[in-house]
Amino acid sequence: TQSTWEYGKEPHLLLVTLFSYSVLNMNLKHLLVISLLIAVTLASREKRNAFERTEENGEVYDVKNIDEFTATPLMVPDHGQVWPQPQNYNDNAIRLTIGPGNFKFSSSYYQPCTILELAFQRYYNYIFNSPPGVQRVKRPRRESSWEATPDGAVNTLMLLIKKPCTDEVPSLEMDESYTLMVKPNSSSLVALEVWGALRGLETFSQLVYELPSGQLLINGSTTVDKPRFKHRGILLDTSRHILPMSTIKENLEIMSWNKFNVFHWHIVDMQAFPYQSYVFPQMSAKGAYDPITHIITREDIRDVIEFARLRGIRVIPEFDTPGHTESWGKGIPEFLTACCDAKGKPTGFRQNADPSQESTFEFLTKFFTEVATVFPDDFIHLGGDEVSWSCWTSNPNITKFMKQKGFPGNYAKLEEYYENRLLSIVSKVTPARKYIIWQDVIDNNCTVQADAVVQAWIGGGPGFQKEVAKITALGYQTLVSGFWYLDYISYGQDWMRYYTQDPHNFNGTAAQKNLVIGGEACLWGELVDATNLTPRLWPRASAVAERLWSNQSVNDTAAAASRLVAHRCRMLRRGVAAEPVYIGACPYEYQPRDGTAWADNSN
Repeated sequence: TQSTWEYGKEPHLLLVTLFSYSVLNMNLKHLLVISLLIAVTLASREKRNAFERTEENGEVYDVKNIDEFTATPLMVPDHGQVWPQPQNYNDNAIRLTIGPGNFKFSSSYYQPCTILELAFQRYYNYIFNSPPGVQRVKRPRRESSWEATPDGAVNTLMLLIKKPCTDEVPSLEMDESYTLMVKPNSSSLVALEVWGALRGLETFSQLVYELPSGQLLINGSTTVDKPRFKHRGILLDTSRHILPMSTIKENLEIMSWNKFNVFHWHIVDMQAFPYQSYVFPQMSAKGAYDPITHIITREDIRDVIEFARLRGIRVIPEFDTPGHTESWGKGIPEFLTACCDAKGKPTGFRQNADPSQESTFEFLTKFFTEVATVFPDDFIHLGGDEVSWSCWTSNPNITKFMKQKGFPGNYAKLEEYYENRLLSIVSKVTPARKYIIWQDVIDNNCTVQADAVVQAWIGGGPGFQKEVAKITALGYQTLVSGFWYLDYISYGQDWMRYYTQDPHNFNGTAAQKNLVIGGEACLWGELVDATNLTPRLWPRASAVAERLWSNQSVNDTAAAASRLVAHRCRMLRRGVAAEPVYIGACPYEYQPRDGTAWADNSN
């Protein structure tokens, strides 16, 4: 017989039992009623299963079947699964002890390397201690548990870097490859550059796991690894809601655990201008939500850039023009176009940068000259999306200007004129600086300079694939984001949808696909601030991390599910409020902090 608990989980089993009872007792009335209830219950069950499917952009995605998933253990044990999955990983089938009293990191690199020294400290803490300021549940450990298993113990990880490590800054072309060998006594990590060493240290830390007794083991193994794409980014938005620098740094830390290497900082937008310019201080004084409490200072930026650098993460700012600039106009009103009524008189509303005024480009030259001194990366994002032409079309001065330039009525050409002037300014300010633009510029038939990187974001499914094919056919290097807008949330395990979207899944030649240099997961800030950013981003963004790092053949959601659960549990253990993947529990559950953000430590 079924227990009451089992009947509670499966009500149709109870009905079937009652049905059998009615048959045995030849009770026709009961038989008819119970037959109807069985039909309704089964229909409800089918409806519930159907609800586990979600439709987006014309495509239907399976969200994990509840019964199938709960057939697996609800507490997934951590056996040292690595996320994102390495390109080549060979488990040697040996398990080695590793303990805080007899393990050390060592390096054959004898010159000072701050990146490595601080990384050794961080990863020692990740493996053996709590990060500063984090509370977590600890199981009691037995002193005897540190005795070596029959397979031996790991006492040292010896690190070899082949290129010098002196004031290194991450770049698009940095080498993140590494080879990690975990074996008894002395293990080794070999990398060409320090960035590969950082990725290898993260893999090493993830190979460590804890037994219920408290003993730490590490998998004996050989890993030969490198990223599939060289640009793997996260976009965060500090305009719609200001973010504390501690929240940004916390997520930079988590990015390093997921082997992301670009922080796309959407620092200003139409709603607010928190960036504090020294050359134009009135822009944040009038454009920020509050000129004292809701600004981002040069010191803040310097701190974030250094924090990111130590983790092999680039910081690329976005200053989006000519649209999304209403907040710019609060401090520099003449920068924007005056919108006019049917009689050509200004309405008092201003929108979009005004391409007809030479003062616009004089301002942009001074502004981006300053920006170049604040943000050192080789790339800057110049936006260019969602440019409404309505204000331009209403302004008689714009109309006159377009006639003088020889493209009357062609507002795509006006936008092209603006974009090329802007790109020329950026090139002159810093000749080595490259730029990223949103796909809208290309969609509006603008011809921009050949070295521009185009970020595709509009649409999903076949429409988005056609967009990427079009951009790459024009010869532009491309970033993909369209299927990775994480501010859109839905019921169920939407990580599976992100996980199965591949940047190369479009009709194009091998040369076109080589132009796709990576992608970004975007978390726009309309409904996100410091209260919910981290759990909304993680571990959903981890699915994107594996897609951008691992081999294209690593795409089975069923195989990935248990590793992602273990990775999420690992993030909890490190003090991060990552949201659940699905029903279940972790050996270390998240504990609310004592108010001290560990990311405040710049190391």
